[in-house]
Amino acid sequence: MSGSRSSADDPQNIDPDVRETAAGLATGDRSDTLLQTDGLIKQFGGFTATDEPGFAVEEGELRCLIGPNGAGKSTLLKLITGTHEPTAGSIYYDGDDITDLPPHERVKRGISMKFQVPSVYGDLTVRENAQLPIQRLVTGDDRNRRIEETIAAAGLEGYEDVPASDLSHGQQQQLEIGMAASLQPDLLLLDEPVAGLSVEERRGIADRVTALNEERGIAFVVIEHDTDFVAEIADAVTVLHRGDVFREGSISEIEADPEVRRIYLGEGGEE
Repeated sequence: MSGSRSSADDPQNIDPDVRETAAGLATGDRSDTLLQTDGLIKQFGGFTATDEPGFAVEEGELRCLIGPNGAGKSTLLKLITGTHEPTAGSIYYDGDDITDLPPHERVKRGISMKFQVPSVYGDLTVRENAQLPIQRLVTGDDRNRRIEETIAAAGLEGYEDVPASDLSHGQQQQLEIGMAASLQPDLLLLDEPVAGLSVEERRGIADRVTALNEERGIAFVVIEHDTDFVAEIADAVTVLHRGDVFREGSISEIEADPEVRRIYLGEGGEE
């Protein structure tokens, strides 16, 4: 994976004449931080959707991003993927400043995203959908192996020849997560992956996410309102409010925080 680092580096042995960039200092080989934002601002006209959140993700971490409607959660993820351009500030990833990179270059660097609404092709089979992300990357036996890995990661063995339109909404979500993971990212961003799903379907998504995190070491940032789901998967939780980081901690710490409960009960609403 592109985000792997050498633990043998000793800061005391660094040549003092070698000047590291801000990105290298924040997310380089001597840091466990994979992603870091710095003074990041996104404005839409006179409205500030993202207001300098000090947001960071560690290698292999499974972090959930929560907050009231309008907190700027989806905007932050779109800034990270390059879907939105920031008004000001920087995004550091794996030792590099990626602020000005187009989305496809960020994918090459190891960032992948699954948006809230599934975008699988209903008239194609599960196998054909699984082939789409990698068809220009690998051929022959390698392609077939990656397709089988994608289907397994989605928990859809036995559905290979089923049209995606015949899958349940939860299975379509699982398929798309598997497709995003087939690009072998170091960081996978998920926007409300269990919205509208049954308890059983939510459990299936949780299983898929935790397996990819534990078995492949993929770091996740997951936007989600369902705190039961968050409690099931998250290593750490970031609460976003009015475009900035409001609280960070474990899900138990976040749920016990009276200020977090206050903003969920009636304040916010500006995205």
